[in-house]
Amino acid sequence: MSSISEARILIMATDGFEQSELQVPLEKLRAAGARVDVAAPEGASEIKGWLDKNWGAKVPVDLEIAAAEVEDYDALVLPGGQMNPDVLRMNDDAIALIQEFIDAGKVVAAICHAPWLLVEADAVDGKTITSWPSIRTDVENAGGEWVDQEVVIDDGLITSRSPKDLDAFVAAIIEQVEAGLALDEDAKA
Repeated sequence: MSSISEARILIMATDGFEQSELQVPLEKLRAAGARVDVAAPEGASEIKGWLDKNWGAKVPVDLEIAAAEVEDYDALVLPGGQMNPDVLRMNDDAIALIQEFIDAGKVVAAICHAPWLLVEADAVDGKTITSWPSIRTDVENAGGEWVDQEVVIDDGLITSRSPKDLDAFVAAIIEQVEAGLALDEDAKA
């Protein structure tokens, strides 16, 4: 039986991520036994969160985005906040990595404003997506169907609206990663 404890998960972020949207998945996925790495743009040894209208805690960075290899991971998690995805959607390495995860059929989970990254990676056309309400038009203009739900799963894409949805978001990541690991096991058998 496949378990999240067999999984490797990558969280991609930069300064200005919503503190809870990185910290909660990082802590809960690690507590469930997954190996979780944090990737950030070149040169960052740590990144700063955003918490209650001010800078939050720093998180150590394990590797640069450009050094991340999709085959080393079972899922990609994209925290939101306004600044973080807005900066990352202008980073060619970040967008290429998202596209590689999607092309490989791996789980990609985005919360809050992070679906901006899915829009930039041309990954929402024909998909049902949720997000922070202010980017609804961006999702719809990119061909996605926007819905107001705590978590939406559509063909390997997991999306949620805000920090209040983190429990459902992390549960969906665990469920989808375990399902993917089980499929991999079946394919090898």
